[in-house]
Amino acid sequence: MEKHTRIGIAMLLFVLQILNSLHAGEADLAADKAALLALRSALGGRTLLWNTTENSPCRWSGVQCDAGNSRVTALRLPGVALSGQLPGGAVGNLTGLRTLSLRFNALAGRLPPDLTSCTELRNLYLQGNHFTGALPEFLFGLRSLVRLNLAGNNFSGEIPTGFSNLTRLRTLYLENNQLTGSIPELKLPNLAQFNVSFNRLNGSVPASLQSMPAAAFAGNSLCGRPLESCSGNGTSPAIAGIDINNNEKNKKNGLSGGAIAGIVIGSVLGFLLILLILFFLCRKRTSKKTSSIDIAAIKHQESEIPGDKSAGEPENGGYGNGYSVAAAAAAAMTVNAKGEVSNGGAKKLVFFGSGRVFDLEDLLRASAEVLGKGTFGTAYKAVLEVGTVVAVKRLKDVTISEREFREKIESVGAMDHQNLVPLRAYYYSREEKLLVYDYMSMGSLSALLHGNKGAGRTPLNWEIRSKIALGAARGIEYLHSQGPNVSHGNIKSSNILLTKSYDARVSDFGLAHLVGLSSTPNRVAGYRAPEVTDPRKVSHKADVYSFGVLVLELLTGKAPTHALLNEEGVDLPRWVQSIVKEEWTSEVFDLELLRYQNVEEEMVQLLQLAIDCAAQYPDKRPSISEVASRIEELRRFSLRGGDQDVQPDVVHEAE
Repeated sequence: MEKHTRIGIAMLLFVLQILNSLHAGEADLAADKAALLALRSALGGRTLLWNTTENSPCRWSGVQCDAGNSRVTALRLPGVALSGQLPGGAVGNLTGLRTLSLRFNALAGRLPPDLTSCTELRNLYLQGNHFTGALPEFLFGLRSLVRLNLAGNNFSGEIPTGFSNLTRLRTLYLENNQLTGSIPELKLPNLAQFNVSFNRLNGSVPASLQSMPAAAFAGNSLCGRPLESCSGNGTSPAIAGIDINNNEKNKKNGLSGGAIAGIVIGSVLGFLLILLILFFLCRKRTSKKTSSIDIAAIKHQESEIPGDKSAGEPENGGYGNGYSVAAAAAAAMTVNAKGEVSNGGAKKLVFFGSGRVFDLEDLLRASAEVLGKGTFGTAYKAVLEVGTVVAVKRLKDVTISEREFREKIESVGAMDHQNLVPLRAYYYSREEKLLVYDYMSMGSLSALLHGNKGAGRTPLNWEIRSKIALGAARGIEYLHSQGPNVSHGNIKSSNILLTKSYDARVSDFGLAHLVGLSSTPNRVAGYRAPEVTDPRKVSHKADVYSFGVLVLELLTGKAPTHALLNEEGVDLPRWVQSIVKEEWTSEVFDLELLRYQNVEEEMVQLLQLAIDCAAQYPDKRPSISEVASRIEELRRFSLRGGDQDVQPDVVHEAE
């Protein structure tokens, strides 16, 4: 009897414990609901459409609860135009919170100290707001933090050493603030992503952070690896042996007039000698670099050439019927059948490097398909009799002299980078100018994004799109590295060609200086920076603008204004900014990308980078080197995968 009594008492206690836990869970959820309502009432901007008549807030947009619907574990309200200051007694009362995302809003003021009550917080995304004040010390009590993003605010003061308390931290973004002083030595064993660029920091980069990319420290007065080496005191970059403190001493011990004259004369003679040496070296290099095949005469008679079908070329980049390149080009060149030029020499098909060599006659006999009409002319796919496949561009409206044309095209042929479509050869006559490139079998990014939308289409995932963006950025970065006056001038999705492995190759570089203004149609208007008035004179920052629009096109799947024939397109930068301000950020992305929720944070960061590139004013845009480094960092982190404890910061489609 006593045994049964003890069992009954134990069961009763167990039931009471369950009831108490259920009651406690209901009480906790009720407290979370009250905290959410307090937050909504304290903030201005867009109204959060929450059905307050429901007992549970777990079905509210942007709110996520645990498996038992007993606690709110995630609050995601990115890009919903919230304004005002975070109140005390709201977010801090969500003590079960693991993810808080309020990025890309208009929140201001200081962070509420009661945020320290959210001891289980692992992901805190507050970038793109207007928060002010020093970086709050109470953040260092959130020992579970794995990702912390405070970029794009107005935080000031020094970077505290207290960040070392966050030993689980893998991401720390503090760029685009007003932080001052030096960077402290941070002991964060798991740190994989770090950025303090574009603050007011000075001094040397601490040893613990020297493995980070240089772009993570750009826009500051910093030195030391991975940046330039520091001077002796370690507080500023070394200045090529100039002692700025000894100006007066140098004045007192100045050189005599005769010594100065001797130095000047010696310098001039040395400079002339260097120029002479460089001249001979360049001539020698050019003779080795180019090999020419003389075409004394083009033997095709006009009666042997099929009717010119170039007038019927499809404007949308489709393929024509298999007729020869002679039908497209030789009709004009038969006027020059003897190859005569003003100096009496024979015309040549000029090759670069030691690649495949064939003569102009082989090219004219090749079967061809029209690839489409571009800004600078018509492109053909040419299949030679030996089986070699090349792309031939027939230039139009070339406005410069033959000598200038050859000089400029030689510089184009000298460019060698894995993310550029190499120029293999060219032909010049008074009536015809041909460029021969490698053929890219996968076509252009424009065709890939906006072509086949049927059931047989293979969705383009995040890895492919980010890979294309990185490849294009690296190709443009190489072009910009050739000098301050070397730019692309015509960056658009139809000029990004793809290999079978979806590696991006930038085409049509260096051609903007060859043609007249009439060869730049309105189709490029959607990519063109607002400050560009002459498309033949495009700065590096204008190229960055065009690249930003290109990345927005990659992420949204939408074509810019006039980019596609028979379609209006959209003003991508303005449209994206309006959506980010007034709608859910997820509505910006192409539907094919929404399934990849585990990399949504990286997608949003790439979106913000593209918006920065497409800034209205050139000085607000990053350099293409910074852009390439940022994209590479995003890809490296997303492909490696996040911490298993991290709840991905996702804006769900249900929101």
